Amino acid sequence: MTDACDIGLIGLAVMGQNLSMNIASNGFKIGVYNRTYERTTETLKRAKEENLVIYGYKTLEELIKNLKKPRKIILLIKAGPAVDENINNILKYYEKGDIIIDGGNEWYLNSEKRIKMCAEKNVEYLAMGVSGGEAGARYGCSFMPGGSKYAYDNVEEILKKCSAKVNSSPCVTYIGQGSSGNYVKMVHNGIEYGDMQLISESYFIMKHILKYDNKKLAEVFKKWNEGILNSYLIEITSKILDKKDDLTDNYLVDLILDVAGAKGTGKWTMLESIERGIPCPTICAALDARNLSAYKELRINANNNFSNEIKINNTNEDLSNFENDLLNALYCCKIISYTQGLFLLKQVSKEMNWNLNLGEISRIWRGGCIIRAIFLDRITNAYKNNSSLELLFMDKEFSDEMKNKLPSLRKIVNIAVQCSIPIPAFSASLAYFQMISSKNLPLNLVQAQRDFFGSHTYKRIDRDGDYHTQWE
Repeated sequence: MTDACDIGLIGLAVMGQNLSMNIASNGFKIGVYNRTYERTTETLKRAKEENLVIYGYKTLEELIKNLKKPRKIILLIKAGPAVDENINNILKYYEKGDIIIDGGNEWYLNSEKRIKMCAEKNVEYLAMGVSGGEAGARYGCSFMPGGSKYAYDNVEEILKKCSAKVNSSPCVTYIGQGSSGNYVKMVHNGIEYGDMQLISESYFIMKHILKYDNKKLAEVFKKWNEGILNSYLIEITSKILDKKDDLTDNYLVDLILDVAGAKGTGKWTMLESIERGIPCPTICAALDARNLSAYKELRINANNNFSNEIKINNTNEDLSNFENDLLNALYCCKIISYTQGLFLLKQVSKEMNWNLNLGEISRIWRGGCIIRAIFLDRITNAYKNNSSLELLFMDKEFSDEMKNKLPSLRKIVNIAVQCSIPIPAFSASLAYFQMISSKNLPLNLVQAQRDFFGSHTYKRIDRDGDYHTQWE
């Protein structure tokens, strides 16, 4: 079929519509299908307005009949049962060697089941993380495909052309076997939660301790974005703080309710951290902060009850270098947060035999995605220099920076606590660093308590074996 489509796409919500435009604008012939044809009509109209050609089909069967072999379909639909329903429908028409690519945020164990189900039908499956939001999907995002290497090889050209580019290098790589692509995207989103919370705490600290107004805050974040903190999230924070409301001419951020939602990937990262016993406290603190924010009425009642005890106070500390200390502290926390997320990936990679390349993963996060940041180049180099690196901040360059900036982090946490500023992510980051770098911890007492009431035994430092004591 010489005039057949190179690839198909199912699901024409914001991400699907924009990715289809991206694929078409990169010279590929794409066919699309949506459960409701109105979305298809809308997509075709938009494509025409942008002088692009997209082929819309009213039925799934029609779409599949018009695909080149091996057929390739990207799914961009809500995770869960809808994905299973679409896969089952696709399998009715697919043949051996055809390819399904799930580009949604999916729980990785669901993808493992789908990989096996498709393998039974001799169909190849890619579970692919996609980061970049609406703009990324349209103009270039970060792709994290895992699963069938055969499937990846067949879509690699399309993904490379449609991905973001940094120094001409496409932000896509083959992640690994199984559901590794989903898992890497999940941890990416967990790190994103941590980044956002740390930035919001920095904003709150400057607002209440340095008494900066929004104009000054926007200037600070803009300045920070020109240095070591250069990143998409710092950039948009400056723009958000500078934005005036069309209705009132007040700063818009001050009119937004302080309740932050979540879609679930942060929770998944937290659950994996807990289930596997691999601590990610900065990410967990960020999710807890969002969950606590939802209890607005309860927070107001508690505030009224403890108004004197939690009143935001002034400090007698020298604040002459406070802004720079805060920059250093935020950077320190960022390194610690990435250390947690990458350590989770490293440990799970061993358990699942994924052989993840953390340097390559950091490289493809450099562009297109929400956590893109200049310091990801240095993370890539750290893992290039030492692929067995366990903790990111043990890399010499990062280690030297941590030693230099830790006094600032301790100072910021100390002053914020004195002033009754809630800083869960800053505090969790510092606590993690201090515990992971402590030769001795008070957990010997905890294990003794466990043995006292539950006969759980303990190990000794002076001899081998398990021991139990009759404590009374």
